[in-house]
Amino acid sequence: MRFNRLDLNLLLALDALLKEQNITRAAARVNVSQSAMSGMLARLREFFEDELLAAVGRNMEPTVLGRQLEAPVRDLILHIHATVGMRVSFDPAKETRCVKIMVSDYATEVFLNRVVARVLRDAPNMTLDLVPLADDASEQLRRGENDFLIIPRTFLAEEHPQRLLFEDSYCALIWEGNTQVGDTLDAETYLRLPHVAPMLGRPRSATFEELMLQGLGVQRRIKVTTSDFVSMASVLIGTDLVATMHTRLAQACARRLPVRLLPLPYTLPLMAECVQWHRFQENDPCHIWLRGVMLEVAKAMPPYDVLAAQVR
Repeated sequence: MRFNRLDLNLLLALDALLKEQNITRAAARVNVSQSAMSGMLARLREFFEDELLAAVGRNMEPTVLGRQLEAPVRDLILHIHATVGMRVSFDPAKETRCVKIMVSDYATEVFLNRVVARVLRDAPNMTLDLVPLADDASEQLRRGENDFLIIPRTFLAEEHPQRLLFEDSYCALIWEGNTQVGDTLDAETYLRLPHVAPMLGRPRSATFEELMLQGLGVQRRIKVTTSDFVSMASVLIGTDLVATMHTRLAQACARRLPVRLLPLPYTLPLMAECVQWHRFQENDPCHIWLRGVMLEVAKAMPPYDVLAAQVR
């Protein structure tokens, strides 16, 4: 199909080229040969009267116009996908699509595992692809590379719809055999003892609770770092390490490991975990159904203050 002399199929090629900045990878992305992709790039350059991608050494980088086209072209493709995918009705028992969810191991442990169980029961032909959080999570959502993003409210993208799932507080977690801590954990002991903390993403960066502690002027002696939240509890065993952990996750770990929870000697803001999706998927029946499942599961979770009161 052509619009204003442009073969609209070339927009798929342009989207892949601007994303990959490599003809071979772009060709693989849209399942055409390298020579075919080179021909498409030549036609795009002729239409736009611009190089779009210019060789810089051994690499290719978008021109000024190429960068300006990247976001609107991607949005156009996503809008088309959302439009042609519209259905009058939706039956989860017959749905066969793969839904991609970017989520932390923390949210998977305390929340999403129950969503998975519901989906497997009610939509047995649906596939879920759970991928770890990345520093460019919002960018991946904008490009439509993930269906859902489950992330703290602090890191949400403003231009896409979102809903609050649940809130959580923080507590300290230590090994049951840690003789350095009594019935309470005061600030002096907290600062004196070594800590384990997660560093997430690539490049690895501090988590929300670490940033909050730094904002209070608290400098922990972090002796061990992990690449996720859950493994912190296992690292504690046999050591004097302290983990600062989400209360929901700490309680889940305490059910299977010899660890105990204690109140922090500092007051940290609550963490609000939200689900976000692309604005073009707002009316997708499958998305609406799965969002409903998530919100139903979240509503059944105990309130954060009830759980926090159990930490002594």
